[in-house]
Amino acid sequence: MAQLALGLASLGRPAYINLGRDGALPAVRDVDSMRAQCHRVLDTAYGLGIRWVDAARSYGLSEDFLSSWLPGHDDVTISSKWGYAYTADWRPDAEVHEVKEHSLARFSQQWRETRSLLPRVDLYQVHSLTVDSPLFEDRALQDAMVAIGVPVGFSTSGPRQADAIRKALGLGIFSSVQSTWNVLETSAGEALAEAHDAGLRVIIKEGVANGRLVVDPPQAVAAQAKALGVGPDAVALAAIARRPWVDVVLSGAASPEQLKSNVDAMRIDVDLPDLAEPAEQYWATRAGLSWN
Repeated sequence: MAQLALGLASLGRPAYINLGRDGALPAVRDVDSMRAQCHRVLDTAYGLGIRWVDAARSYGLSEDFLSSWLPGHDDVTISSKWGYAYTADWRPDAEVHEVKEHSLARFSQQWRETRSLLPRVDLYQVHSLTVDSPLFEDRALQDAMVAIGVPVGFSTSGPRQADAIRKALGLGIFSSVQSTWNVLETSAGEALAEAHDAGLRVIIKEGVANGRLVVDPPQAVAAQAKALGVGPDAVALAAIARRPWVDVVLSGAASPEQLKSNVDAMRIDVDLPDLAEPAEQYWATRAGLSWN
């Protein structure tokens, strides 16, 4: 079975595209309150045996929050991402929250920023690699990534994830791939299996579809959750964790309670029908979700 890891997308900034987290976060989401919340969730994760934490330059102050928690937790694997810059300036109502740029200049800048905050990095990933990224033609950027001496990976998003995964495999520089896969969006499954067979670590993000599978689960998910005495989040994550090509499943929990519910996925077996939506439809729905 795959291991569970904690992603900090919901904990490093005051707003994110994630349904069902209104009651999970502090009433006042200032920096000090969010740092304390992040540390509470990290403490809970560590107590539950979770030993992997995933951050990103665009997750607000996630690397800063993680850095201040890390002393005394030397056995935790740390991964982060570069490519997006956080631009919301801690404003939940910002018109633009993050801006992507896959350039040598952006990589060099963000690697310096990451290393200034984190005492070590075990995996550094290109954030949201798509088939049209200039990275594929930028040999200087590829060489610079390899030269940092840290394993490099990439994440994917959008309806053409499978194409991006297969194109990235051709570069021969990546040791991991982080993609969206859940019971509503399965289009990258075959490509992820190919990546796993090629020796890459497969990390799955957005396993509860940005909260959609929690606040409005399909009847089959809700029925299994009721029968097993767990939340629909646990059913959704369990459907991922037992895939033979999945190595790591990210929890995007925003509170200790959400994380404890997610962890139930590790003790159950589920049997669900095909619930997948067409990829274009899934990503159009995701694009329509608000930052909250």
